[in-house]
Amino acid sequence: MLKRIRFYVDKVLEWLLIVIMGVMVINVLWQVFTRFIIKNPSTYTEELARFLLIWIALFGASYAVSKRLHLAIDYFTLKFTGKTKLLSGLFIDLCVFVFALFAMVVGGIHLVTLTLALEQVSAALQIKLGYVYLVLPLSGLLIMFYAGLQMSEHVRQLLVKGSYIEEEHKIADALD
Repeated sequence: MLKRIRFYVDKVLEWLLIVIMGVMVINVLWQVFTRFIIKNPSTYTEELARFLLIWIALFGASYAVSKRLHLAIDYFTLKFTGKTKLLSGLFIDLCVFVFALFAMVVGGIHLVTLTLALEQVSAALQIKLGYVYLVLPLSGLLIMFYAGLQMSEHVRQLLVKGSYIEEEHKIADALD
């Protein structure tokens, strides 16, 4: 069941990133066209590009957590094997989960509610900045979802007696 949910969340996130990137490309092309061809720069394109970049960066970070594509300093974890490697992976995913919870979800909700309460609006687009900042708690929830799934996989592997030993032997056999 969780694999199916993850599949659909991945697909929605992939399409969301594609759409945001497409809108951003069209927006920047329009900005270049109006600035250099028409010689009358558009007033909203720069601000929209900035907001779209924020959204694509944060949703892209969520996608990277899903696919385990984040940059990592894994000098020590690559030297681990077996149970130690699984425990270090569990610890790392727990740290990611806690960071996403407190910095992105709790802090993001606070930022969104504060900017909405203060009725701050963007200069060119005249939209409430709380809506722009909404991506912070949303991407934090996605990161928590993916980190939680990865933690459950580590726990499952730890509970399955000898699974880490079998995995270690498979890796050793592949290297030989």
